[in-house]
Amino acid sequence: MDEEIFEESDDTRLIEASETPEEAVFDVTLRPQTLIEFIGQDQIKEPLSISMEAAKGREEALEHILLYGNPGLGKTTLASIIAREMNANIKVTAGPALERVGDLAAILSNLGAGDVLFIDEIHRMNHTIEEVLYTAMEDFAIDIIIGKGPGARTLRMPLEKFTLIGATTKMNLLSSPFRDRFGHMYHLSFYEHEDIEKILKRSAEVLNAKMEGDAAKLIATRARRTPRVANRLLKRLRDYAQIRNSGIISLASANEALSMLRVDHEGLDEVDHKILRALVEKFSGGPVGLATLAAAIAEEMDTVESIYEPYLLQIGMLERTPRGRKATNAAYQHLGITPPLTQDILV
Repeated sequence: MDEEIFEESDDTRLIEASETPEEAVFDVTLRPQTLIEFIGQDQIKEPLSISMEAAKGREEALEHILLYGNPGLGKTTLASIIAREMNANIKVTAGPALERVGDLAAILSNLGAGDVLFIDEIHRMNHTIEEVLYTAMEDFAIDIIIGKGPGARTLRMPLEKFTLIGATTKMNLLSSPFRDRFGHMYHLSFYEHEDIEKILKRSAEVLNAKMEGDAAKLIATRARRTPRVANRLLKRLRDYAQIRNSGIISLASANEALSMLRVDHEGLDEVDHKILRALVEKFSGGPVGLATLAAAIAEEMDTVESIYEPYLLQIGMLERTPRGRKATNAAYQHLGITPPLTQDILV
């Protein structure tokens, strides 16, 4: 691997880049509309399909669903598909947006029978909002306190039977009583390269992008086993091919574009290399605490932990230990650095 391409950078962050309005429209278009079109996650699709058919047969709302997994694996897409398959309206919000009980009450009171309420980042709701949801999820009612002091009274407001779909990247931050109120809990795992390749081919058709088969395989190996990353790479490579290769995403143009984007053969970008080099060069391979590591590369702790660490752990270049993060032997090999003989490097 040519290491010099990582020495100077404009801080390219392909896996968390902000999107323009035009790209946001494309993302909506690229999302599959039905469960059949949804590629991968077979361990979820079959039981989910059975549950949806059963609920429709009984003319009932689907039980509440909790989707958890790393960013970019399709939680929001799956929630939209569930609502569509159940012929239901969907209301979308996020945990941090629900600041007051009144915010939640306003949303719940406007839900119709069988509607879906999707709460992204549900682990970031405050405890008071979570407690209000307990009653809403179990009894389909919310208790509103009217007045203050000795004269205060509680008014119970009935709700239509709805389906709550929560999405989280941090299952451990949800309290046990809250988790227990979900009838379905599905873990979205990283995708296989073959599934990513299928997603890329479908997305290329939607975008009217001409892409050769070898190029699709190459992009799939560098997409961090994540559909969101794969689609972002595809759009950048489409731009490159339009300007440099007559609009055709060939194997050669894909290689050139990925090198320009500083995405290496393992799918690691500039920030990944900063993490690994900080561990190896500044902390002798570790262990080092997350706060110290994040400060060393000038990144937020949550960004390192939620966005970058999961994939580095998945490919075996990083390990979490009780004392902190450690670089593995694979990380040294990837950077082309010989591990010190005195360092206990993990295989």
